[in-house]
Amino acid sequence: MHDRAPEFVAVRRDIHRHPELGLSEHRTSELIASRLASWGYEVDRGLATTGVVGTLKRGSGSKRLGLRADMDALPLQEFSGVEWASVHEGVMHACGHDGHTAILLAAARQLAEEGDFDGTLHLIFQPAEEHPGGARLMIEQGLFERFPCDAIFAMHNMPGTPQGVLVFRDGATMASSDDVTITLKGTGGHGANPHLAADPIVAAASIVMALQTIVSRNVNPQKTAIVTVGTIHAGRANNVIPQDVTMELSVRSLDAEVRDLLEARIKALVATQAESFGVKADVLYKRDYPVLVNTPAETEFARQVGLELVGPERVILQGPAANGSEDFAVMLEHCPGSYLQIGNGAGVGSCMVHNPGYDFNDDNVAIGAAYWVLLTQRFLARP
Repeated sequence: MHDRAPEFVAVRRDIHRHPELGLSEHRTSELIASRLASWGYEVDRGLATTGVVGTLKRGSGSKRLGLRADMDALPLQEFSGVEWASVHEGVMHACGHDGHTAILLAAARQLAEEGDFDGTLHLIFQPAEEHPGGARLMIEQGLFERFPCDAIFAMHNMPGTPQGVLVFRDGATMASSDDVTITLKGTGGHGANPHLAADPIVAAASIVMALQTIVSRNVNPQKTAIVTVGTIHAGRANNVIPQDVTMELSVRSLDAEVRDLLEARIKALVATQAESFGVKADVLYKRDYPVLVNTPAETEFARQVGLELVGPERVILQGPAANGSEDFAVMLEHCPGSYLQIGNGAGVGSCMVHNPGYDFNDDNVAIGAAYWVLLTQRFLARP
């Protein structure tokens, strides 16, 4: 794989230079589809607008394997300073999806030319992982009916972990993510006469503080729960009490029961707090990505592949759960499988994802592709 790595490093940098937001990955989709077709894959396009699925069948085996890579960028201005930086204002690959795509393409080529396996391989290039959730869209449009899988796997880079180290975890691995919009409607008035108004700003301030008691006093301390107030919008003048306030929250957990509890308590707390201040509250609660749960058997299989490929010194058998979210979780609700991490580098210069200075570590193209090749050959082993 190392001999081919420069070709796919160049592909990765080309995708990085031309980032595209979710459901608009037309150039990236064309690049992927054309290469897969040239290597002999049966290529299907159009799921979730820009999704691509490449299928390769060998022998008469009945087993079916899915490998997924995400390919969308983020609405972020790049300040990495690299030669292959984004040419599009306000859009960049700040999460490494360019690298994930290049890794799977590199594996695709080697499997097409040299892969020894018996069964069906589906390579799923998914749009809109960041927004609005391409996994759910692909599934709703028939992904697993058209391309059934006995197991599905995905890989994501992780800054802070040494480059090339493979991290596995069974069970709850990444948090659910819910979006909440709270609108408080009061009675506006002059700042000099607050007694003649119903001030939604005061209510909002109380609600912000009270929300934190849900985590500290309602959730089991041994469980993960996060309630973050990310935005508050109200007023335009210091001497005017506004009519309304809008607040936006991010709510996360690693347990379905905790997720339900958070929703119930947020709605109840906001309603009662607002009433106590004489204002009305409207809560729009949107459940977004679920908890990502890796199935035990598939994760153990993935671990063994990692140990075989890089040895125990380069494998973390059971890494910590993460509070970030990932819409591969939706695929795992429909198919057993596992989501692993590959270290993007630790120490000085290892910038976290979703940062304007981030860049994918190109040394991971070879090791990531080699992992997918070995996993495919072990999962679809000849009898």
